[in-house]
Amino acid sequence: MPVLIFIDSAEGHVKKASLEALTYGADLATQLGTHAEGIVLGNMTEDISALGKYGVKKIHQVADASLDQFDSQTYCAIIAEAVKATGSDLLVLSNNVHGKAIAPRLSARLKAGLVAGAVAMADTSNGFIVKKSVFSGKAFAQVSIQTAIKIIAINPNSYKTVANEGTAELVPFAVTIPASKIKLLQVNKASGEVPLTEAEIVVSAGRGMKGPENWGMVEELAKTLHAATACSRPVADAHWRPHNEHVGQTGIAIAPNLYIAIGISGAIQHLAGVNRSKVIVVINKDAEAPFFKAADYGIVGDAFEVVPKLTEAIKKMKAS
Repeated sequence: MPVLIFIDSAEGHVKKASLEALTYGADLATQLGTHAEGIVLGNMTEDISALGKYGVKKIHQVADASLDQFDSQTYCAIIAEAVKATGSDLLVLSNNVHGKAIAPRLSARLKAGLVAGAVAMADTSNGFIVKKSVFSGKAFAQVSIQTAIKIIAINPNSYKTVANEGTAELVPFAVTIPASKIKLLQVNKASGEVPLTEAEIVVSAGRGMKGPENWGMVEELAKTLHAATACSRPVADAHWRPHNEHVGQTGIAIAPNLYIAIGISGAIQHLAGVNRSKVIVVINKDAEAPFFKAADYGIVGDAFEVVPKLTEAIKKMKAS
């Protein structure tokens, strides 16, 4: 029985988080002595067979325009049918926005045990145990799944993506697409060169910027690093920045390789949404700011002096 992996996409492009899910699923399949297969919904603009380099042997696709826009109920119904059709007893997907919407539905529909927020490869030496993040990343739990069908939703940026050589067989998946109960009226796209949830580097700022008119230097640093921009909740609430840039417990949870926080004190609610970042750099003139306790690197200084110098130094380094 294969390990089935849901390949999440947007506008015809595979999301970075799904590449991690593919690698995880393929490694898990090898560990269990089986193989990995994928399921992708909607029309794609890139070569899906090339995803074979991440270890998946076969990819099932439902290429229907009605699936180009995400619908959790419809996606859940089709993926559940794919699980049954392939005879899979293990489903792997990313614990991103779409994954969080469909994983619980799939768990209920398939009567499957679910570990949402997995951060490490499953231990199958004695049962089936998965390590997951709990309490907003403050602790970890070892969860044993004992159901016949198992679902693992891995946290983005928690498992290293490995690409080798190989192509996957692309197979059309015949299924009756249920009528959607949702009518799409309007799409408002977030601005920015790099999607926040997919960004490797995020430059974020808070009330220490004193006003929206000073955000130019934050954007300049982000542009220099080819990074996404973000902000703390008070900044979004004050309408200095759009709400889609708000990161934290009540905003978007992110896990970039590098998170630069400028003029953010580091309240626990903010830290809960960014503490999965691989490296955290804090710039704040208040040496007692709580964020410094969570930082890998800290700069105590006025952001209006530090950030322009940092941007200039990065530009010089890139030019050399």
